[in-house]
Amino acid sequence: MLRMERAVSPSTGTVTMVLVHDQTFEIHEEARDYSLNLQARGRSPHTQRNYLPRVGRYLNWCSERGTDWTTVSLGDLARYKFHVEQTPDRRTLRLPTGKTVNAHLTSVCEFLRFCAAQGRIPQEVADRLVEPRFLRFTPVGYHRGEGGEHQTVRARILKAPEIEKPPAILSVEQSQQVVEAARTARDRLLVSVLLAGGLRIGEALGLRREDMHLLPDAAHLGCRHRGPHLHIRPRQDNTNGARAKSGRSRVVPLTGTVVHRYRDHWAERDEAAGAAGSDYVFVNLVGQYAERPMTYSNAKQIIERIGVRCGFRARPHMMRHTAATQWIRNGVDPDVVQTLLGHVSSASTAVYLHASDDDLRAAVELTAAGAGR
Repeated sequence: MLRMERAVSPSTGTVTMVLVHDQTFEIHEEARDYSLNLQARGRSPHTQRNYLPRVGRYLNWCSERGTDWTTVSLGDLARYKFHVEQTPDRRTLRLPTGKTVNAHLTSVCEFLRFCAAQGRIPQEVADRLVEPRFLRFTPVGYHRGEGGEHQTVRARILKAPEIEKPPAILSVEQSQQVVEAARTARDRLLVSVLLAGGLRIGEALGLRREDMHLLPDAAHLGCRHRGPHLHIRPRQDNTNGARAKSGRSRVVPLTGTVVHRYRDHWAERDEAAGAAGSDYVFVNLVGQYAERPMTYSNAKQIIERIGVRCGFRARPHMMRHTAATQWIRNGVDPDVVQTLLGHVSSASTAVYLHASDDDLRAAVELTAAGAGR
């Protein structure tokens, strides 16, 4: 059986997620090369930690059934899809959602396509996973070819149905509670940046001092953007593994409240031994790891504990969902929201356009009142 482990380069210290045999500790070569490919393409360590266990689960399933994963048929993959759909989660004991099943299938299909491109498995194995699909509406920037006839893409054949749900968000009152329940100025700033700027947690943890332009005019820094703001800059050398998912730079305006909390945070850091010298905005303040930049697991635990103190569920990405939903409900143009969030496609922003139950009820009651019913 294969399990995921961390492989650390003795020369560079770079961490790569690999699959190893639980008895012999032999590294699965194709999975290792796939992980290195994800790394070379700028995919975050968090992506590797999500993809590799899914690939390992598929390889273990093939091994248990005596199926050769290098020549797997579409029927075999359909049976694997059924296996994933019917296996409850170990923690919640619930069956996975369609979205979770599709995430597993995406990881496996990407792995098989990579292996085919590298000549590790027959190309026909990867080809049978997809089929041509006609594009009724083409995305912005899509090139149809010289004759304008190329309106098809190769789409994955196996796909589980998904029930589209609006993302979980915090109410205005809950957002305020989260900020008030933070026990340090650093944690208040972190929560405020996520709630006010809609940042991904990896983007926040990758912030450096030079990214924070908090004066009304930053021309002296060579920056043309006016008003307090921060810069999201994709970097590959963050020692905490933080990444900007889209790989694109963007500017996010900041409110005066966030600016004040940044100053409070810096006053707190000046009193923490060793922490003041770090170039990262969010660092550990105490203990043996003081001055080191916060990791994703650090931030996740902090926000989850804040939620426990408040009496409701809180996760880092809920802050981003909350910011985006509030912008949409306050009438901000979806294109502006897309730019603020750093979404490459408008389809990613469309999830925030769904009406809530309160919106639907208000619409019906307003119509009924106008009609006298």
